[in-house]
Amino acid sequence: MTDEVTDDRTQGPERAPFPLTAYVQRLTERVRAFDRRRPLVWDLHLTGFFVTAAVIDYAGGGWRNIAHNTDVPGPLILCLSLALTVPLLWRRTRPMTALAVMVAAGVVNSWTGALLQAALVQLIVVFNVSLRRPLKLLAAACALTIAPVVVGVARYPKGSWDQQIVPQVWAITLVALLGIAVRSRQEYTSSLVERARRLEVERARRLEVERDQQAQLAAAAERTRIAREMHDIIGHNLSVITGLADGGSYAAAKSPERAGQALEAIATTSRQALAELRRLLDVLREEIVPTAELAPQPALTDLDQLVDGVRAAGLPVRLVLRGRPGSLAPGKELTVYRVVQEALTNTLKHAGPGASAAVDVTYGDDGVRVSVTDTGRGGRSPEPVAGRGLTGMRERTSLYDGTLEAGPLPTPPGGWRVHLHLPKEPSP
Repeated sequence: MTDEVTDDRTQGPERAPFPLTAYVQRLTERVRAFDRRRPLVWDLHLTGFFVTAAVIDYAGGGWRNIAHNTDVPGPLILCLSLALTVPLLWRRTRPMTALAVMVAAGVVNSWTGALLQAALVQLIVVFNVSLRRPLKLLAAACALTIAPVVVGVARYPKGSWDQQIVPQVWAITLVALLGIAVRSRQEYTSSLVERARRLEVERARRLEVERDQQAQLAAAAERTRIAREMHDIIGHNLSVITGLADGGSYAAAKSPERAGQALEAIATTSRQALAELRRLLDVLREEIVPTAELAPQPALTDLDQLVDGVRAAGLPVRLVLRGRPGSLAPGKELTVYRVVQEALTNTLKHAGPGASAAVDVTYGDDGVRVSVTDTGRGGRSPEPVAGRGLTGMRERTSLYDGTLEAGPLPTPPGGWRVHLHLPKEPSP
């Protein structure tokens, strides 16, 4: 039997994105995540692409198609091609240094009349300056980028100066504005993410306070119920003992054998009363999981009710039962119940917000096995009071020669695990 919990909280209507839009968003996020993890890989690919294009332009002689001076020496063209593209590798870490080297090569490119198209790569560096550096540096970067244009117009005038300079100024301005727009969008998104994080922390804090309050109220109600049960146990058993004692005293003179039987009955009743009182006192020593209408001595059939109570406190729990229960002693059933109860209580207290739990109960030929795991990230503090927590669970387990293991799960994914094994009773 598998019992799974889903979030039933109502949410407002959300418009699902188009398949193509969703695919593009996922692909973009993957590329950004890869770039954040390994920025050098992306920089090498981008720089290698433009270096290759510049070398191909030099080797094929394509640069001569638009050059003012086709007699520029080949080695100088190769050096200019590399100087205009290789600094792109440092566009994010040292953009102003990279731009200074490229502008110097651009000035030589314009002065010699080569007019290499690789000079346009400077606009990528300008974009990165506007994206990551203060606006003062952006103004300086734009001024530097215009310098090779002014040198080229002065060296090789062709038509009016405004026809040669204004388009270049517009191109630089548009690239700078694009970088500012992307930067503003990133800062806005970051502020939204930070705000959502703060709201989630505050919500988790309030939820923890509400859980503690619910647990305290439920514990108080349960202790009141147990007090009534203790009154019934003591009143009933003492009445029986009183009646047996009176009967034994009357029979002592005439029938000593019947008087001995009365004393044996008194001893049996007293032991039963003490056992029930010890059970109730054990419950009083524990942190009670907030469940509704707990019986004085829970059994395995009450696990569903226990899990429902924990879910009501805000912790998602999945309960799985495997095999056939068979016949278990009431004491073993109580031990299984208490271990599950304590493990889920610890998850409520220590796992932190967003955690979930799973309870797996397996009945096999070697006995019953119980595993309680959670996905919490909070730490487990040592139990300061004797008889509580892990100590109490181990004491219960040792009564039936069982084993109990508790400890953190390996990270990732992390969490906490409690494993109980109660061996099967030997056949008579």
